[in-house]
Amino acid sequence: MDVQKQIDFWRGSADEDFAAAESLLEKGHLRHSLFFAHLGIEKMLKAHVTRQTEDIPPRTHNLIRLTEIAGLKIDAEQEKFLRKFNVYQLEGRYPDSEQVSFNLGFAREKMSRAREMLKWLRKQL
Repeated sequence: MDVQKQIDFWRGSADEDFAAAESLLEKGHLRHSLFFAHLGIEKMLKAHVTRQTEDIPPRTHNLIRLTEIAGLKIDAEQEKFLRKFNVYQLEGRYPDSEQVSFNLGFAREKMSRAREMLKWLRKQL
C-alpha cells in the first residue's frame, strides 16, 4: 500500500466534503451541511490514522475512536466538540436516531467550530 497516496486521498476527500458542507449551508440544507462537515472531519482523521498505522483506517464514523487510533493529542475542548459532533453522522444516516432540532444560527456556529477543527487537523498532518 502506498501510504502517502492514501493520506492524500483522505485529505483531498475531506476538503471536498467540507466544501460541499459549506455549499449546503449556504443553500439552507442545515442537516445535510452538518452531516458533510462530520464526514470531512472523519476523513481528515482517517488520513491521520493512515499515517499512524500505515494501514487502511477502520470503517467507523466515531470521531473520538478515530482520534484515539491516530494517536492524536487533543485538548478537553476539542474532545467535547468531537463527542457532540458525532450526532450529525447518525442523523444523516439513520432516521430512527435521535434528531436534533436547530436553526441557521446554530448550524453556522457548529460549522465554524468544525472549520477550526479541520484546520487544526490539517496542520497536524
